[in-house]
Amino acid sequence: MTRVRPTWWLYAANNKLVAWAGESFYSTSNAQRAAAAFKAGAKTARYEVYKDLGGDYRWRAWRGSDKVAASGEAFSSEWASRSAAENVRDNAGSATGAAA
Repeated sequence: MTRVRPTWWLYAANNKLVAWAGESFYSTSNAQRAAAAFKAGAKTARYEVYKDLGGDYRWRAWRGSDKVAASGEAFSSEWASRSAAENVRDNAGSATGAAA
C-alpha cells in the first residue's frame, strides 16, 4: 500500500490556487511549517520563470538553493507567469493555506 505524503497549497482570497509546495513532506506538521515559512519569507525569495516540458510557463520560488514554492497553474506567456509570481510575492502573507 502506498502512503500519500502531505503537502501544502496557498489560495488567494477568491479561492484560486496560487502556489504549492512543489514537494511532499513526511508529516502534516512539516507541511504546515513549510507553508508558514514560505508565507513569512515570500517577499525575500528569488522567483524564477521557466518553460515546462509542455511549452507553458511556470514560476518557482527559491530561498538559497532550496525550492520553496511553485506555481499553482501553467501560464501561456512568460509575462503572465512573471505577473503571477510577483502577485504571490507581494500577497502570500495574507493567503490562506491547506495542508493535506
